[in-house]
Amino acid sequence: MFKKYDVIVVGAGHAGCEAAAAAANLGSSVLLVTMNMGTIAQMSCNPAMGGVAKGQIVREIDAMGGYSGIISDKTSIQFRMLNRSKGPAMWSPRAQIDRIRFAEEWRLMLERTPNVDFWQDTVSGLLLDGDSVCGVMTSLGVEIQSKTVVLTNGTFLNGVIHIGEKRFGGGRAAEKSATGITEQLIQLGFESGRMKTGTPPRVDGRSLDYAKMEEQWGDENPSKFSFTDTLPTTNKRCCWITYTNAEVHETLKEGFERSPMFTGRIQGLGPRYCPSIEDKINRFAERERHQIFVEPEGWDTVEIYVNGFSTSLPEDVQYRALTQIPGFENAKMFRPGYAIEYDYFPPTQLDLTLETKSIKNLFFAGQINGTTGYEEAASQGFIAGINAHQKVKDKHELIMKRSESYIGVLIDDLITKGTEEPYRMFTSRAEHRLFLRQDNADIRLSPIGHELGLISDERLEKVEAKVQKSDDIVKYLKKTSINPSEVNPLLEKLNSATLNQHVKMAQLVGRPQIGIANLRQIDSSVDMLLKQHDQETIEQAEIKIKYESYFEKELEIINKMKRMEDQELNPDFNYSSLVSLSKEAREKLMKIKPRTLGQASRISGVSPSDISVLMVHMTR
Repeated sequence: MFKKYDVIVVGAGHAGCEAAAAAANLGSSVLLVTMNMGTIAQMSCNPAMGGVAKGQIVREIDAMGGYSGIISDKTSIQFRMLNRSKGPAMWSPRAQIDRIRFAEEWRLMLERTPNVDFWQDTVSGLLLDGDSVCGVMTSLGVEIQSKTVVLTNGTFLNGVIHIGEKRFGGGRAAEKSATGITEQLIQLGFESGRMKTGTPPRVDGRSLDYAKMEEQWGDENPSKFSFTDTLPTTNKRCCWITYTNAEVHETLKEGFERSPMFTGRIQGLGPRYCPSIEDKINRFAERERHQIFVEPEGWDTVEIYVNGFSTSLPEDVQYRALTQIPGFENAKMFRPGYAIEYDYFPPTQLDLTLETKSIKNLFFAGQINGTTGYEEAASQGFIAGINAHQKVKDKHELIMKRSESYIGVLIDDLITKGTEEPYRMFTSRAEHRLFLRQDNADIRLSPIGHELGLISDERLEKVEAKVQKSDDIVKYLKKTSINPSEVNPLLEKLNSATLNQHVKMAQLVGRPQIGIANLRQIDSSVDMLLKQHDQETIEQAEIKIKYESYFEKELEIINKMKRMEDQELNPDFNYSSLVSLSKEAREKLMKIKPRTLGQASRISGVSPSDISVLMVHMTR
């Protein structure tokens, strides 16, 4: 019935979809196994993609040939570039998404991708040949052979849903959990744990009074995620902001004695940066109100996502508290919020390729690794799918560096440090974030995608042309002077120091108050030059000029770190034999088995003196 596949992907969430697409586009035969063909790429929580650091990840996936950015652009209903008031390292794209169309577009994209087959079933176990995986067993008793397996099970592994005192099995609302895989992996020696996440209630938008809320529109001239020819959002939908109050908080507190969070029924750790509403009013008792973001779930549906009101309190308490929020007085609830507990496997048990250390040809991606967020999951799936293909075809593995991508930071953090709570990416986690911007993701990563075979020659040529064009603008502004009499009126208007002699235009652009667009207003040659280029190229040139000195310093740091990253360690080395290492370092190094000296230096418990010992040993 089934042929032997190169790659079987278990689970069709964001990680599974990107894994299947990447492996198939590289030429592997792929089987995507999902419990429900109707929920492929389901947005089980908020109907949005991107955000701080997350938007950078979506652009990185796109720059290397993944699909998340393309599908987000096709289904977005509002686009905003966050943190525009800060430096470009902080600019982060975010789009409100039509949840139904997003899932539909992902399925259609996969169906149009050659080499992807589908099977609706639940995987109950892995088929093994010694210490290698060789396929999967399903709940129907079907055995399917494969050369590699990528597990992207999301919140379904022994998932338990909590609403007040009610507790029942499930991987998502109205969907059953998956059993069998955790138990088998534990028997094989894997360490597992429990984590928790939650989601807010959904309400009928027709029952809300938007006049009592603050409007939140997207950008007037919206951009997009993908570097391909997708179109920006045009017919934008509005979102709204409202607030909780003391009355809401008191009502919520009445339900605390029935809350699974406070009665100990939930054991898993939840994300600290995205707490439930009951956790917020408990931890931040001094706060008189909390923001509630009122977000449409799509173009045509009336369903509203109540962002900021994640909860597992009893449904009657949820409803009473909701109706005390301004604008929600007559709200009709579609379904209550809930918390879900699920199994995960500490990611220190993986290699940097996302292949497990103890079972060959088995890859983990997404929430099974202790992460949370669509974007984090999608990026892991993308890398796991690539490396599964590379393993099958006996090609060089792909390991993303911290200095070249947020994806590299994410995976290195997981494998090197592990996580005891749901891991989410922040810009602060990246020490080289000035280089890892959303605007230059194509410049950084398209060559890697091209080398793999996911980016066409034509697309790479466009990236190279963009670099050349932005360099041309920079060169022109560096060599062209401007007369004080021409520019001083503008400088006075912008509260910037006036000139008493000619200066190069680039010097003016280096000022925080001045942009290239200002120069085109007073110099026709600049205006003529910029008319030949798109806004993205002009923006790239301006960033290069404004942050040139910072880039030079950052590059020096990266090059110093690169020497440590290039010092490879033997993965089979017995660190316990190095008695000059601290006991903790010996234990951690034996567990993690770092690839490089740089990775070893980031392991918690490995001190600088331990690294010195390793360097001396390597010299010998």
